[in-house]
Amino acid sequence: MTRLAICPGSFDPVTNGHLDIIQRGAKIFDEIIVAVFNNQSKNPLFTVEERVHLLQKATEDIDNISVDACSGLLMDYAQSKNAQAVLRGLRAVSDFEYELQLTSMNRKLNEEIETFFMMTNNQYSFLSSSMVKEIAKYQANVSDLVPPIVDEALKEKFNNI
Repeated sequence: MTRLAICPGSFDPVTNGHLDIIQRGAKIFDEIIVAVFNNQSKNPLFTVEERVHLLQKATEDIDNISVDACSGLLMDYAQSKNAQAVLRGLRAVSDFEYELQLTSMNRKLNEEIETFFMMTNNQYSFLSSSMVKEIAKYQANVSDLVPPIVDEALKEKFNNI
């Protein structure tokens, strides 16, 4: 049986912190689907299609990773893909409280799918997509925070606003 995990997120944009979790998860699971969700409570900079493209380019050297766009409930999506697990990254205690709520609800929706948490590498513990966008908006250097494809996309996006 293939060990398949879903790594969900809005990824607006994907950061090196996201990639750290994806790369480390790829060593544990046989296959990971990075699932791009459109979070209604956020105002995205990139379209879902752009985020999928950026993730595909950023993960193209990892053989057991695929990227997909999703809507609806994570547990419904995971079940439709026959996933055994959800992979999530944790940066700080504040993440844990939020993730505990999500995991408890997901467990209520489908107790067959486990959630696995990975602690983010210390060098990315402060990093968030929101912070990257805020910094990039003022043309500050974010090249050490995001993959090169995302750095270019951010520059292009903010030069056209």
